[in-house]
Amino acid sequence: MNQTAQPTHRFSNYRKVISLADQDWQSAEAGKISGLNVEVKTPNVLVDQYGRTFHHFCTTSYLGLDYHPALLDGAMTALWETGTLRVANSRNRCKLALLDQYETQLSELFGASCLSALSCSAASAGILPLLASGTFTDDHPPVMVFDKHAHYSMNHLKAACADETQVITCPHNDMNFIEDLCKRQRNVAYVADSAYSMGGMADLDSLFYLKQRYGLFLYLDDSHALSAVGDCGSGLVRSRLPAVDERTLIVASLAKSFGASGGLVMFGSERHKALVQRYGGPSNWSQSLNAAAIGAGMASIRLHSGPEFSALQARLQANIRFFDTLIRTEQHGSPMAIRLVPCGETPLANRVAVELAELGYFTSAVFFPVVPQGKAAIRITLRADMEQDVIRTFCERITHLLLVHGRDIRP
Repeated sequence: MNQTAQPTHRFSNYRKVISLADQDWQSAEAGKISGLNVEVKTPNVLVDQYGRTFHHFCTTSYLGLDYHPALLDGAMTALWETGTLRVANSRNRCKLALLDQYETQLSELFGASCLSALSCSAASAGILPLLASGTFTDDHPPVMVFDKHAHYSMNHLKAACADETQVITCPHNDMNFIEDLCKRQRNVAYVADSAYSMGGMADLDSLFYLKQRYGLFLYLDDSHALSAVGDCGSGLVRSRLPAVDERTLIVASLAKSFGASGGLVMFGSERHKALVQRYGGPSNWSQSLNAAAIGAGMASIRLHSGPEFSALQARLQANIRFFDTLIRTEQHGSPMAIRLVPCGETPLANRVAVELAELGYFTSAVFFPVVPQGKAAIRITLRADMEQDVIRTFCERITHLLLVHGRDIRP
């Protein structure tokens, strides 16, 4: 019996990635900058299994809400009042009444029809194949265009999407590429981050233009911007839109600046939301947010509407601007809290991260496949609750270390 061989490695090649990257991960673990088990000493100060104490400079809780007493109290109160951690059931059959209340409050806060998920990754895993199938575009499958720098939580779904429609990877932020495609294809969906985990932002002005002119469908992950920026924490995307319509889907993490747990989807259509609840697979299977996560999230919503919240956003921006006066990076001037200090080769990035950890500062050495080969860096993230003296001392230490290795990062 003749069988046609199926093409492989169209969208991923794990064996090659592992062969290229695993030695660097082993080096990171040997240097005690990966695989750490930590306890919280004080907010943003951690103690690892080796007895080292360090300031946390690779957190994604940009507003510091992960330690906020109101969120901790909200989590514990909801747990005790609900009387269970969760209802063990597929959420489209049965869910905690508290979860429905939570999603109603999220919808009111962000001005969209909101659905929660166990994570932003789970939301994308459930929604992107549906989008590829034409479920949200009148049963006409769109050509799916993934930005080259789109987060792995979306990129790894290319194969599933390709079983439904044509999938293309476009150069990063190449608006001409997307416009040319829109001219040739009547139905195009663009998948990207609004703010990228390795720095940089989407060209939202151009994307909204393409959406208006050609009907480009936008699927944007706003995880690093939600809560951190925008009125009432609306993020980069929602804050720019008068309303979320049927050709826009926004996904975001509730576990970063929002300070709670899980993921969020903003819909412009109740029908689209209902379809995801029924057919969204990983966004819907057997578990939903537990009572503690819901209680913390509801407490965060209350904070988002009060004066303390805007003060936290302002302090985050002040810390970002202060950092930019001390160290030069490609992200200079960005309102996002992520900065990459370039090291070039991975051994140098790992070495600098090891030295920083020994000095009391925990950072991330990022290397292939997280960033391209030859583009290894130290990834630094800033928080609203960081004292500027800590930022200054950190910048002095990393500047000195890199000068020793022949790299000048002074502004």
